[in-house]
Amino acid sequence: MARRIRIEITGKDEFWGRAFHVEWQDQFPQRVLLDEGEGRYAAEPEWLDDLERVGAQVFCRIVRAPESPERRRWFSSVLRGRH
Repeated sequence: MARRIRIEITGKDEFWGRAFHVEWQDQFPQRVLLDEGEGRYAAEPEWLDDLERVGAQVFCRIVRAPESPERRRWFSSVLRGRH
């Protein structure tokens, strides 16, 4: 098994976010995304093109998530304080 990558799935709205998962399970029932919470999932790297294609079908954006969510939160908090 390849090392899994972390992705974020951002839907146009909640409906489309759920639609992504329905469509993904329909098209790739053998490919299970591991829910890590907060819209982040673990996936196989070779699935990335298919994830992006399914995302485009249901108005969702698929991006690689940072390896360290804590670092992103810290960085965001620092930037918010610069206004």
